[in-house]
Amino acid sequence: MKEKIKQLAHAHAGEFVANRRHLHQNPELSYQEYNTQKYVAERLKEIGITPTSIANTGLVATIEGRNPSSKVVALRADMDALPIVEANDVSYKSLNEGVMHACGHDVHTASLLGVSKILHNLRNEFEGTVKLVFQPAEEKAPGGASVMIAEGALLNPTPHKMLGQHVAPNIPVGKIGFREGMYMASADELYFTVKGKGGHGAMPELGIDPVLITSHIIVALQQIISRNRNPRYPSVLTFGKVIANGATNVIPNEVYVEGTFRAMDEEWRADALGRIKKMAEGIAESMGGTCEVFIQKGYPFLKNEPELTRRMKNAAVDFMGQENVIDLDIWLAAEDFAYYTHHVDSCFYRLGTRNEERGIISGVHTPTFDIDESALEIGAGLMSWLAVSELKM
Repeated sequence: MKEKIKQLAHAHAGEFVANRRHLHQNPELSYQEYNTQKYVAERLKEIGITPTSIANTGLVATIEGRNPSSKVVALRADMDALPIVEANDVSYKSLNEGVMHACGHDVHTASLLGVSKILHNLRNEFEGTVKLVFQPAEEKAPGGASVMIAEGALLNPTPHKMLGQHVAPNIPVGKIGFREGMYMASADELYFTVKGKGGHGAMPELGIDPVLITSHIIVALQQIISRNRNPRYPSVLTFGKVIANGATNVIPNEVYVEGTFRAMDEEWRADALGRIKKMAEGIAESMGGTCEVFIQKGYPFLKNEPELTRRMKNAAVDFMGQENVIDLDIWLAAEDFAYYTHHVDSCFYRLGTRNEERGIISGVHTPTFDIDESALEIGAGLMSWLAVSELKM
């Protein structure tokens, strides 16, 4: 079976690349993946698989082997892109100005289409069912995974286990990374509006300076992380957007702030968010202003079920070789695959895409992100093998 999977992945690698390039050229933002959904559905039908629409722009489908009810393994790919202007000079550059597959979701989708091709060909040679989950809106809260789950993506049939993969531009192509247990952080969005009383920059005593208030809030909130969190669990608070529409001599009436809070523990997450709100409001009030705090709860932390992840790592070693399977560190980025991990035993692993000799080194969420496309053959082949290996258990 392993050799058959490798042969099929190699034979259809050109098709995997073509699918990825089409998707890369035609990216769509979260919850707007209508043409992507249509393209994926057409490719599945060509293979002989009938998909079902879900969550508006998502799809689910099944590949039934022998004794299909014996065990079900779900495989997930996300399909949305980011609001980024692509800077790559490649033939498959984005045709949608200001939208780019800068996080590799085109790779994930093309890989799962590749898995679909491989396992449909081999459906008479394994027992159980493979459930295909093509998900929209990973990049935008509350996350397409939560919508997929709410609309029944994990029902009819219900998977016993679930797998997902993500590109890794820090890992050389040809290598795969795994981590048991907690792997990725929860992610909450913070929005502050700090209000004061604007006026002339030369006469601050006549107003209430929201810029000064905001600076105190931003600095003080870091104490919550450094002085209150459990050191066993990494956590980070970052503010990436501050708008104060004054001038060199104009104090504005208000300042707008956006940030993110990441955690690896749900109890600490709830405690910290309460502290952030209370401290921001209290500092503003103590300085004569106000702070309106809005917190958009985002994805939970992502946990890889240890025994499943151990089996998948061993299966990857069998498929790739010991030297090509590495251990991962905790990563404070967030992924809405985390929702699935709180409903079904899951394993989320990383697919190496870096090639320094070819200058393919840019990180995700950057205008120059790209991959070594030989990763597509690996991604499709390995995920097929992992699914079949788990169905045997």
